Amino acid sequence: MFAPQGPTFRELAVQALSSVERGYDLLAPKFDHTPFRTPDRVLTPVSRALHGLGPFDSGLDLCCGTGAGMDVLRQVCRERVTGVDISAGMLSVARTRERATATAPRVEWVRADARALPFEPVFDLAVSFGAFGHFLPRERPELFAQVHSVLRPGGRFVFPIGAPARPGSAGYWTLLAFDAVMRVRNALWRPEFVMYYRTFPLAEVRAELTQAGFDVRLQALPELGRRPDGSPRCRLVVATRAW
Repeated sequence: MFAPQGPTFRELAVQALSSVERGYDLLAPKFDHTPFRTPDRVLTPVSRALHGLGPFDSGLDLCCGTGAGMDVLRQVCRERVTGVDISAGMLSVARTRERATATAPRVEWVRADARALPFEPVFDLAVSFGAFGHFLPRERPELFAQVHSVLRPGGRFVFPIGAPARPGSAGYWTLLAFDAVMRVRNALWRPEFVMYYRTFPLAEVRAELTQAGFDVRLQALPELGRRPDGSPRCRLVVATRAW
């Protein structure tokens, strides 16, 4: 599951018993050697799709981690890209990676909670990869309102969303078991570590984005394949600030 440079079982256990912020501070030096980093096989088709939606001047990577999504923004934004994350450790690693690969556009790293973004409406594009499980369903409306508030009119909030695992499949039971363990852990231990895989259903998310003031459409990512019924394994949610 992990590369030799990745975290040990003990390190993962310590992270899991920490808060989200502290846990990612601890994991940051080895994060890019875990399956938790969004893989290039997802980033590449998203980048291709964004090229068709642009052009963009300024972009925001919400919960940027060590900067995998920032690599996408650098390809599609001309002037400025900003990564925001609550973990100082993840941002420190991201800055180190950036110094080694510094290119235009101008890059900024900001430590902040995604539920209280410290920006004016200055972005044409916001993206996020793999972070929504860190927000409880009751927090999503405010999260989406925050993204809406930092986009210019006509700006887009774009993120991939995978098709749910088929009931009864190995993936279904794996994710169900993981979420159940996390709920037990959070009931018995403080601080909480919020990370759930089955709390981001597309129908609810689409309705909440619409309520926040977005026009929402879906775009298939055919490079990621199709399920046996012909539906895409992964879609791109394209939410445009309507007002």
